[in-house]
Parts: sequence; C-alpha cells; structure tokens
Amino acid sequence: MKKKRKSTKRPLSGPVPDVMDIKTLARYLGLGRSKIYGLIRLRRIPASRIGRQYRFSKELVDAWLKEKLIISQESQIALFDKTER
Repeated sequence: MKKKRKSTKRPLSGPVPDVMDIKTLARYLGLGRSKIYGLIRLRRIPASRIGRQYRFSKELVDAWLKEKLIISQESQIALFDKTER
C-alpha cells in the first residue's frame, strides 16, 4: 500500500510564522517545493541558508511579492498605454 504524500499546494491555515522553511513557504505561496528550489537557484527569491536548510523571512517574502506585483502591473500598463500611430 502506498503512502499518501501531503500536498504542499494546500494553503496555510492559521497564522503564518515570521520565519518559514521550504514546505511552509510553498504552502504560503501556493507553489510546489521544486518551484521554490528553482527560484532559489536563480536567486529570484530572498532566502537564507542555515546549514543545509533554507529559511525565508515572511517580511522579506511579502516585500518581494509586492515588488513583483508592482513590476508586473507596470509592464502591463506599458503594453496598453502605447498609442497607435
């Protein structure tokens, strides 16, 4: 009989800790752990390495998300604000 693996894509219930591990961050963002590792490898997400494990500050992750949201909105606005000549 196979063991069922717990999904990391299920949203967190309850308060979010100030410092998160990969599993908690994946649930917080609604992403898979492999996607998180990919973002770390590309240095696209703020992460701290303690020994062999990564830790993520909720404050830094939230700021990173807001920055990504603002950049995304600005690029979308730029696409639609171009006037036809």
